[in-house]
Amino acid sequence: MFHQETHDGERIEGLIIEALQEILTGQDAERFIAWAQRRVPEVLRLGEAPLSAAEIRRVATLLAAAIWRATPRPDRDFQTVPLLAREDAPCPCGSEEPFEACCGRTDELPDLSSDVIWELLLAELSERELQRALALAVVPDHLQAKVAERWLELDHPLRAVALLEALLGQPDAAHAELALEVLCDAYDRLDHWKKKRAFLTRMTRSDERTLRGAAWRRLSAGRLDEGDFAAAHEAFVQALRQTPDDPALAFLEIALLTAQHRDEEARRRAELWRYRLVRNGLDDEDILTFLGQAAADPQEALMTSQRPVLDPALIRLHDWLRTIATRPVPRHRLTPLPLGQDEAPSGQLELFSPDEVPARRRPYELPGTEAQLRPGAGLSRLETAWHQVFKAAKPFSTDLAPADDEHAWIGGDWLEFLAHHPEAGDSLDVLDDLATAIFSHPESALPWVVRALLPPLLERAAAIVEKAVPRASSRTIPWRAARNQPALRLLFRHYLYLIEADRPGRATAVLEDLLRLNPRDNHGVRADLMNHYLRERRDDEALELARRFPDDRLADLIYGEVLALYRLGEPERAAQALDLAVGRLPSIPAYLTRQRIKPPQPPRWPSAPSGEVQAWLYREAMRDVWAAEPGILAWLKRLTA
Repeated sequence: MFHQETHDGERIEGLIIEALQEILTGQDAERFIAWAQRRVPEVLRLGEAPLSAAEIRRVATLLAAAIWRATPRPDRDFQTVPLLAREDAPCPCGSEEPFEACCGRTDELPDLSSDVIWELLLAELSERELQRALALAVVPDHLQAKVAERWLELDHPLRAVALLEALLGQPDAAHAELALEVLCDAYDRLDHWKKKRAFLTRMTRSDERTLRGAAWRRLSAGRLDEGDFAAAHEAFVQALRQTPDDPALAFLEIALLTAQHRDEEARRRAELWRYRLVRNGLDDEDILTFLGQAAADPQEALMTSQRPVLDPALIRLHDWLRTIATRPVPRHRLTPLPLGQDEAPSGQLELFSPDEVPARRRPYELPGTEAQLRPGAGLSRLETAWHQVFKAAKPFSTDLAPADDEHAWIGGDWLEFLAHHPEAGDSLDVLDDLATAIFSHPESALPWVVRALLPPLLERAAAIVEKAVPRASSRTIPWRAARNQPALRLLFRHYLYLIEADRPGRATAVLEDLLRLNPRDNHGVRADLMNHYLRERRDDEALELARRFPDDRLADLIYGEVLALYRLGEPERAAQALDLAVGRLPSIPAYLTRQRIKPPQPPRWPSAPSGEVQAWLYREAMRDVWAAEPGILAWLKRLTA
């Protein structure tokens, strides 16, 4: 029944549009009625109804008269025109009665408002006619947003802003919700973010509840895009108070929760929203379908719902990544890397300076333990072909983005390459390039884009590395071998993603893998690993980590050793470690013991962080852990006074 009513409505709307086009061509009344008597029965399938020929002519004439009388005529300054001038003219339906006594009776005409005609007419007017209608002030206020929407589609945002700012400045803004949405889109197009935020803040004080709700919703969405989740949540709550039944808030809440990796909560809220909207009689299939999908997989639901507006290249990459997830995990070979061999290209940086390398040779530095990852011959040839189509350079050293980070998306040959080569998903080199490309895309700022694309890629990379160098293996894959760098960069990205997803346990395991595989620690993960150990009260492991790097100068390592020893009930050894730590970084005790302290001035030129900057960064990262340990800050202050 619903689908039948939908089709009937579409046929009637299409018929009205055809009628408007006929009227606008300048047809007179008699010719228009003749057209209607021929066309209306065809479109509405009146021949299938139990009607006589006379009744069909009468229905067609009545509908034509209603459309004609409701249509503003551009050639008459958008005034309506009577269908027939003479009152005694015979009715064109063939009844031989006067028109005004037959099909011209207003109580017999179908109910067709001028607003409906205006909305359809706007799409048929030329730009010149539209401008004249606005100048004559005949376009209904509530449809001016439609005009602005049309201008925005034609890439005339300034016109849209000028029209809607004047409209929304009127005291009566009851009709202005669509205008608010279009004006915000126009501000976005012009990058007038300050003006947009000021406008929305003003609208939150409107007398109209729906307008207040829409303004809070847009403010929440803007804060979400900026990654300010606390402000986004606060604005969302305000929007919910104003318009609790707004279906758009359902989408916004799911997006806000998934952006914070609160997927389980997002699933529950999707179910509740769907139940509530259905109970309230909502029949919007798009939002209901989205909520149904979000109850199962909110990240995927957001990506799917945004397909019409996302870059098609991202959609193609997303679909390809889902395809390769089903492929078996390949095995990469390990070949020995002789000590001293340097395969890294010139310009690669080492985190250790020569005097910081531990003096004692470690077990992982014994000849034969260091190796490099090598794909099979077929995959190696595929990687060579890949770099012919993927033109972006690798990031410099341990950076995660190349200098020209937009170059990856110039041209789409590499997407075509992936479509023809699903086995490219077996290559760590290719996966590394794809991770770099994802973050370089402008739409990666949308939280659900990265959430949908990155996890399957990183999880596959981690599985490939684990199969090649299992945790029980004594082999390492040092950064100095260029072939190992994609794997290590992918693992580091995986760690960063897991931290952002608030999965510290899994993140700690990835850090342990990185340090096991690359003991020289070019990414400096030992600092983060030490802090994770201390937060998890794994003090023995923290102490062992500090002993692996006895000459380290990272604040996290040298002061982490002090905290671990203190917790393990060894105050004398802790005091000795503190003497060494203060000798290397003397500023840190003051930054830890003071409840309030100003941050240091950043250096004027890029350089290694100063002692003051390191002290501030360490305070930001770990002071809460120190402060939670009874007596340690007083002990620290006493020993360093």
